[in-house]
Amino acid sequence: MLKTARKYDRFSRLYDLFEGPMEMEAFSKYRKIVLSLVEGKVLEVGVGTGKNLPYYPEDVEVTGIDFSRGMLKRAEKRRIELGLENVELLPMDVQDLGFDDNTFDTVVSTFVFCTVPDPVKGLREVYRVLKPGGRAIFLEHMKSGSKLLNIPLYMIEPFIRTLLGTSMLRETRNNIGKAGFRIEKAENLFFDIVRLIIAGKPGGKNDSEEEPVP
Repeated sequence: MLKTARKYDRFSRLYDLFEGPMEMEAFSKYRKIVLSLVEGKVLEVGVGTGKNLPYYPEDVEVTGIDFSRGMLKRAEKRRIELGLENVELLPMDVQDLGFDDNTFDTVVSTFVFCTVPDPVKGLREVYRVLKPGGRAIFLEHMKSGSKLLNIPLYMIEPFIRTLLGTSMLRETRNNIGKAGFRIEKAENLFFDIVRLIIAGKPGGKNDSEEEPVP
């Protein structure tokens, strides 16, 4: 994990520029969708440079964590510029969260579990700190079910893995299930490579009796 964090520390100054075209074309729209769904006490894992911060509702309490202090420095600058007093940023590894069990109403992850070295371990930590009946909202890119669509992902994999330690070929939906979550909704945003997944932790008093999405 330390090796990957150092890559992000080095790249933090260029990160927003690197993702700029994708952010303007699509990612910002996806973020608005995700952040419109949060409520209560919110944990954002992998807050990065704080790209989600402008989209949070004013009535939520947000804790954002990241393993890269370089990225957090950029996020803190953005937080101050936006005047957000309901946001706290902390250096922390999603694979070893320093929070009590059942702490948060909502957990948010946007383009994070492609990078976490042990994604199932990180997802189990997310599950642990989420309250029963709470929701985890994932905006993630992952391996496609189409062999044809996977061709460019395999081609870019060596470059992006060397640069940032990121994999374009994670099977994140399956990993979410392995961590214990019940998937309530799964929506393809860019083919099935970029997906919005809403997952619940059973046990809340308002827990739905509906079957999980297959």
